[in-house]
Amino acid sequence: MIFDLNKSIEILKRTPAVVNALLNGLNSEWLFNNEGENTWSPYDIIGHYIEGEKTDWIPRMRIILSNGEDKRFVPFDRFAQLNNDKTKPVDTLLKEFAEWRKNNILELRAANLDEEKLNKRGIHPAFGEVTLRQLLATWVAHDLNHICQICRVMAKQYKEEIGPWTQYISIVNK
Repeated sequence: MIFDLNKSIEILKRTPAVVNALLNGLNSEWLFNNEGENTWSPYDIIGHYIEGEKTDWIPRMRIILSNGEDKRFVPFDRFAQLNNDKTKPVDTLLKEFAEWRKNNILELRAANLDEEKLNKRGIHPAFGEVTLRQLLATWVAHDLNHICQICRVMAKQYKEEIGPWTQYISIVNK
């Protein structure tokens, strides 16, 4: 599929509701269990979404669209959420994520992006030059990736319980 801003916003604006539907009101075992050492729980993933809303997608769009000469991105701490307060209720985090996302989509729309703007470039700390189009397409894929991750982490909680069906439930084997 070729990048289309309106199609991208269709996904971006739905992600908070999808994650909310998956996680709000669940038992803490569903929220805090993970896949083992150095892996994330669904709770951690919500924190990661929030960190991205605060410091990644729109801040990097601003850098790309700025008139400044320096187009280098500030490195994104992909693990910042692991240092956050783990006592915040999940519904509070889900509301925070939804609010950040709503405001970021408003700013994204207000940028009036056209082909010229989508082709502007910034400098990623690891990848070098990237276009705004690539950044925004990655934002969409990132959302979908973490929705899949949440589902995988949760499904794996029952890997031993499903017995012989394990061979047919591919998500628990990834």
